[in-house]
Amino acid sequence: MLRPVLLPIKSWKRFHYLPALIRYLRQERPDVLLSAMTHVNLMALWARKLAGVSTHVVVSEHITQTQARKADPKRRRWHWRFLPPVVQRTYPRADAIVAVSDGVADDLSLLTGVPRKRITTIYNPIVTPELSRKAQVPLEHPWFTPGAPPVVLSAGRPRVQKDFPTLLRAFARARAARKMRLMILGGGKDERRDSQYKAQLLALADQLGVADDIALPGFVENPFAYMAQASVFVLSSAWEGFGNVLVEALACGCPVVSTDCPSGPAEILENGKHGPLVPVGDDRALAGAILSVLNTPPDRDRLRARAAMFSVDHAANQYLELLFSAAVRGDGASSVFT
Repeated sequence: MLRPVLLPIKSWKRFHYLPALIRYLRQERPDVLLSAMTHVNLMALWARKLAGVSTHVVVSEHITQTQARKADPKRRRWHWRFLPPVVQRTYPRADAIVAVSDGVADDLSLLTGVPRKRITTIYNPIVTPELSRKAQVPLEHPWFTPGAPPVVLSAGRPRVQKDFPTLLRAFARARAARKMRLMILGGGKDERRDSQYKAQLLALADQLGVADDIALPGFVENPFAYMAQASVFVLSSAWEGFGNVLVEALACGCPVVSTDCPSGPAEILENGKHGPLVPVGDDRALAGAILSVLNTPPDRDRLRARAAMFSVDHAANQYLELLFSAAVRGDGASSVFT
């Protein structure tokens, strides 16, 4: 059962660290270990077992595995066939299980059979004082000068998950109704792959007749300065674990539009209370939502207030409570953990 999970190259590289983690647990004997992401979670639980220590393990899940499986056809037949039962047999050994959204928690429970009541939702810690300071940094870019057309902003690694082609089609529809520009920030570690994807996007923009109003600057050091100046931020993803970038945009006071993808955006926006939600892949609906926000912008202070619910302090308090609870269950006294 474990072979299809361990053998794929990307997974196996992570498990190279298993012996080192076993040694660490035996030598340092931390009271609590917090891990994140599926394969690392499995490794943490196996390391605890093999080390023979009493360390309590709290695992956190950050993706909707159902959507990840659909997007990974090359490994779906073997890797995704066996991973859910491995998780089902291993995760119950954790002292606590965390999901970054209710959607991730529901998906994890449904896919693996882990009881939903065993999974605690703790939203990602995103908003910090540093984010607010960076959002106030002056932005020197000709698209953000007084009197310039509104800028529709998006961000993310150029990958299929982000569904930027739907965003381009939506922008072309909205651009036909009024003057505007589209800027997509972000890049990954694979420059060759990024270049190929961007070339496809630019070809599509040219085909749609909006190439002159599209900018793909790639990675930028301070995206928050762009968010603070943009007229609307759009998340066009086909799926998300949570959607951190939506919270970042809200924290910068930027109006947002998002697909109602699994999972996270509906929870962040309280089912559309703080920004429109549209079906995944529906460029017509996305265009309408963009125009609606541009024509009737929401109050930016109200958006910042919503983002405050996802502050680092708020999440840290929840994690501390959970980690201390795990330690207390072990020996009756709270203790330092790693």
